[in-house]
Amino acid sequence: MDRETYRQYYDRLAAVEDVPRLAAQDGIDPELLLIIHTQRVSRDATRRFYVVKRQMPRLVGQWRHGRRILEIAREFEFPPVLMGQLMLRELQLPRKAVWGCFLDPASAPTPRLQSEVRELLQHDRVYSPEGMELQRDRGRRGEARLYAWLEKHGIPYKTEKDLRGKFPKTPDALLEQPIIFYGQRLTWIESKANFGDDIELRKNLRRQLAPYTELFGEGAVVYWYGFVEGAESPPGVLLWDGPTIEGLTPEVEPRRAPAHAAHPTTGPARAEPLSRPPAVRRSAPDGPAGGPPP
Repeated sequence: MDRETYRQYYDRLAAVEDVPRLAAQDGIDPELLLIIHTQRVSRDATRRFYVVKRQMPRLVGQWRHGRRILEIAREFEFPPVLMGQLMLRELQLPRKAVWGCFLDPASAPTPRLQSEVRELLQHDRVYSPEGMELQRDRGRRGEARLYAWLEKHGIPYKTEKDLRGKFPKTPDALLEQPIIFYGQRLTWIESKANFGDDIELRKNLRRQLAPYTELFGEGAVVYWYGFVEGAESPPGVLLWDGPTIEGLTPEVEPRRAPAHAAHPTTGPARAEPLSRPPAVRRSAPDGPAGGPPP
């Protein structure tokens, strides 16, 4: 997706109700639009969280005089469930009880709050329990697609669960036999079930991708829902989208033969590199390696 188109969708996806409307209007995948909406909402909420929180005494006063929490959330363009959680905390409900209200609205202390919590849940696909589970499920499906691709091509790998406790950070798939791609030796692949815009790429590089290159060498990250056109590949990392990786037939680096078995003149065989699809962005081969508070 080119940057101008992405920016237009980003600006137009202020409310969750905008997702199905734009999907029908433009014939675009509603899940992609929901991802863009989620990125916008979570970033904005992180940036303004404490600004909104400082106004809670005044906003609770408005609520006591009859304003609904959803109305206040919309006025501030703030996630409905997050606004409700802040207001319930201001009403002196314990933190555990606040989250319990959003898991089971019937547990809210008054009929009015029970009704309003249900309303907030209905209009928030980012911070509601249902919205958070959708995001987790999307991540699981992305990892499953990656593992299915590796197994289809007979590439042995270890998962985060296999590597737990052995390294400070671990990718979704650490390859036991590296892939040779366009002269690069890729040793790991990370799955991202979201859209890679410039902010997302910078965040992932700092938190995950750069540490992976330091620990394991060069690798690749798959943004299953695409990334902005012209995105710069982080040093030592290739950017792939779903159609790109699933269209590849990888060549694995051959296992080294014992020294006594190598031919005295030819040595071990070398794998031919993969041809490069147009959508792949290549990093320099010798380069160096959020949501709001609860």
